[in-house]
Order: sequence, then structure tokens, then C-alpha cells
Amino acid sequence: MKVTWKKQSKKRPLAAISKYSNLPFDKQDTLHNDDEDSNSDTWQVGASHKSLDSEASDRQLADSFQNLGNKLAEDGNYREALGKWEAALNLMPGNAVLHEQKAQVLLEIGDAWSALKAATRATELESSWAEAWITLGRAQLNFGEPDSAIESFDRALTIKPDSKEAQDDRHSALQLVKKRKQLHSSGLSSQREPLLGQ
Repeated sequence: MKVTWKKQSKKRPLAAISKYSNLPFDKQDTLHNDDEDSNSDTWQVGASHKSLDSEASDRQLADSFQNLGNKLAEDGNYREALGKWEAALNLMPGNAVLHEQKAQVLLEIGDAWSALKAATRATELESSWAEAWITLGRAQLNFGEPDSAIESFDRALTIKPDSKEAQDDRHSALQLVKKRKQLHSSGLSSQREPLLGQ
């Protein structure tokens, strides 16, 4: 694959180099630069106003993408919902709710690794949101990390102690850890028996 760089359309003005000072073209450039400075102040005010309008329209567009994604997810169209939420996240990457919703849908379609990344991002953006920690714990369980999941459920329970979901999911994770320990201990003892008999 060939990578090419875009050529910049702005041309750099060439400065005149002269041995002689105070030539007429030097004075003309000075006058021209003063005009540019006064225009740049006007431009900066316009740019800040324009960026506020742009931010508001980006937020509005992101909200519409999110709402479309929500409807698609409710109807079971998970991949289409992901597409809408991705578009919204491109506009508003700091939206923890979108990352958490994305993680839930990724769990539904069986992409545990991507769900883990999305849920982790949601907890980074909103560390005091119990539901994000619950979703992260579920993603960790699906990824095969019950110990990490227990920690996430514990974080959710410190934020929201009466969360039945977090309590139930933590209990499931504990059961998996116990089962893993039983399998490890039974596997080790069965391997030792032939050695002891020799």
C-alpha cells in the first residue's frame, strides 16, 4: 500500500532578501501585515462564534444518531445500532453513555474484547456511574476474567449498594472462581497420584 501525503494548499510567502534596508517593498509588507492583524482579530471573534455553533450542531447531530441507535437496538438490529452510535461517538467521543450502550450491544453480538474496551472507556469517562461498572464486569466475565469482574462489581456496589444486578452478577462471578479453583485442585491431585504410586 502506498501512503501519500496531502499537499498543503497554502503557499508560504517568500520574504525578500536584500542587502539594503528600508526599501519600498519592506514598507508595503509592513502596512499589509497591519491590515492582516486587524482582520485576524475579527476572524478570531467569528471563529469562536462559529465553533460554538458547530459544537451545538455536533451535539444535536450526535443526539439524533444516539436516538436512532437506541431504536435500532430495541428492535434487535444491533449492528445497525452500533453504526449509529459510532457516528455519534465520532462527534462526541466523551459520551460515557454511548460507550456503555456500545459495550452492551457488543456483548449481545458476542464481541467480548470490543465490549471490554468500550465499557472500560465508559468507566474512565464516568467513574461514579454504577451501571458502567456493571457492564464492565459483565464484559470481563464474558472475556474470561472473573477475578477482574468481581472487582468491577465491587466498585459498582460501593457506588450503588442496593443494586440487585451487581449483587447477582458478583455472585455468578464468585461461583465461576470457585469452580475454577475446584478444577485446578482436582487436576493437580489427579496428576500427582500416578507419581505417588511409582
